Amino acid sequence: MARRILITGASIAGTTAAWWLGRAGFDVTVVERAPAFRDGGQNVDVRGIGRTILREMGLERAALARGTGEEGTAWVDGTGRVRARFMAGETEGEGPTAEMEILRGDLARLLYEASTGHAAYRFDDGIARVEEDGTVAFAGGGTARYDAVIVAEGVGSATRERVFPGENDPRWMDLTIAYLTIPRTPADDRLWRWYNAPGGRSLSLRPDPYGTTRAMLSVHGPLPEAQGWDAARQKAFLRERFRDAGWEAPRVLAALDDTDDFYFDVLRQVRMPRWSRGRIALTGDAAWCATPLAGIGATLAITGARVLAGELARGGDVPGALAAYERAMRPMVGQAQGVPKIAPRLMHPRTRAGIRVLHAALRAASKPALRGVAGRLFGGSREEPDLSRYVEGRADTDIPTARG
Repeated sequence: MARRILITGASIAGTTAAWWLGRAGFDVTVVERAPAFRDGGQNVDVRGIGRTILREMGLERAALARGTGEEGTAWVDGTGRVRARFMAGETEGEGPTAEMEILRGDLARLLYEASTGHAAYRFDDGIARVEEDGTVAFAGGGTARYDAVIVAEGVGSATRERVFPGENDPRWMDLTIAYLTIPRTPADDRLWRWYNAPGGRSLSLRPDPYGTTRAMLSVHGPLPEAQGWDAARQKAFLRERFRDAGWEAPRVLAALDDTDDFYFDVLRQVRMPRWSRGRIALTGDAAWCATPLAGIGATLAITGARVLAGELARGGDVPGALAAYERAMRPMVGQAQGVPKIAPRLMHPRTRAGIRVLHAALRAASKPALRGVAGRLFGGSREEPDLSRYVEGRADTDIPTARG
């Protein structure tokens, strides 16, 4: 009998895990509280081992074809004049714009569509209660027992808090970011244009493949209480903070009323002392959110899901497989979470003089002689798990099942 796996969260991590586990012969169900698959979201990139995994899944070319078309990153002044520029492919390694730039929803849908042949999806439902032995009570009614339960719900995972109450020790990064999609204008090009305003503020505009523009507003400084604000208060805060910011700020603020994909996030890392308990495992942002500052969130989600599926398919007892997954992923996650808190401060100067210094430093780093340094800064090598150990993993090996 095929071993039964429940995944909660149809995220990048959840859909990737569903693909690999279903392919290995597990009986996989994915439960998602949204009434239907969720598209939308802003830019993510996939680098290194993440691209290797997509290639193994036969999805790399499709992901590249669905890319945003972003050609590079430029820092601009208040008149829109470019002060520093990094074009994709010019740096040693990968710069701020990777070769594979894709919208979160487009990548997640690609993975979802590929995984539907390997897993059953159950939308408009969620987990109300879960026990260490894999027994799950669903919010929509009914209970079932699974050989493993994988929590892939994201940074604010409610299931994580039920299973590991009080164990998350978040690391606040002193940066608040708001995302929204705005109408495109003829002046918008294929660059990620980044503008700094005094007072630790930044505004950036990025291309997408749908004829619109993705905007991001950032404010440096501690503001943990803002995570609990409702959308109206969040938007009022942004209007007040950016009313005199200059450049394209009026255009972005004017779009706040009409946007249907506003997202506001006070950045914090998830710091968990453990990622599993009994037959329950955390993966993706629910386990280790490194924040967008690390520039590797999607890659970590794909990699963690692949490693978790591989360890379960290798056989042995489930808690042992979950422990092996954690040992394999901790080094890569630790490096990703090592972003110094001074980094967002340096990228968000508080004075005009500081902005001029930032632009001068970035302009120097963009020169051919220093492009290797820039590549290591924005997309350097990381300690990655060994995927070769999972090539032969199958679900018909001797994994003890959950029993009543």
